[in-house]
Amino acid sequence: MVELKTDTSIEAMYAAGQVVARALTAVREAADVGVSLLELDELAHGVLREAGATSPFLGYRPSFAATPFPAVLCASVNDAIVHGIPTGYRLRDGDLVSMDFGAALNGWVGDSAISFTVGTARPADLRLIETAERALAAGIEAAVVGNRIGDIAHAIGTVCRSAGYGIPDGFGGHGIGRHMHEDPGVPNEGRPGRGYPLRHGMVIAIEPMLIAGGGDGYHEAPDGWTLRTNDGSRAAHAEHTVAITEAGPRILTERR
Repeated sequence: MVELKTDTSIEAMYAAGQVVARALTAVREAADVGVSLLELDELAHGVLREAGATSPFLGYRPSFAATPFPAVLCASVNDAIVHGIPTGYRLRDGDLVSMDFGAALNGWVGDSAISFTVGTARPADLRLIETAERALAAGIEAAVVGNRIGDIAHAIGTVCRSAGYGIPDGFGGHGIGRHMHEDPGVPNEGRPGRGYPLRHGMVIAIEPMLIAGGGDGYHEAPDGWTLRTNDGSRAAHAEHTVAITEAGPRILTERR
């Protein structure tokens, strides 16, 4: 069931989204060669505490997970696509890092992700990240009243496929509100004009994930959470929480 949010609820979700934006900005600024993923997780946790917010990630255990997620930040490095668990791994020159983060504030949730390089960037990684951001922008542009979920999916998939990248099969965005994952699902590839109609008050997380090698395959790492590319190629992830309004899409997790 898709819940339409009131304008007041969307404002409350914007407040949660800005906590997410501050945390991701702080993490990106702190990420450098020699910094550990655990240190970045603690930094993000500090942003939550300062805002009086909590983490929808910490302790989260969906049906596919053998154990609850143990952190507030998903930190996926190089061939990790999503759901990376922060460890003592220290970032190295040239790493490609995807950070996914959520915050719950006053009963409402925000969710966003960014990808970036550490130290000396590979041109291929910069192209991959730029394409992920273009795919996200295309999905957001299609998130207008009167369109359908398939229009968002088609916009994302067109950008990814035309650049030669793979799309992890079965993974995409989702509705969001009181809970991190709500209806409807938002695929990263699909047919235009199909799927749930977009209406004022819908709030969704749009999140393209790209595999540099061009294949769609992935596998679960031994930690039970991290998804890695089958071909060992690098991956990128970009995400925003977006409200669909009569005035157009509103990005609730926009970073200043």
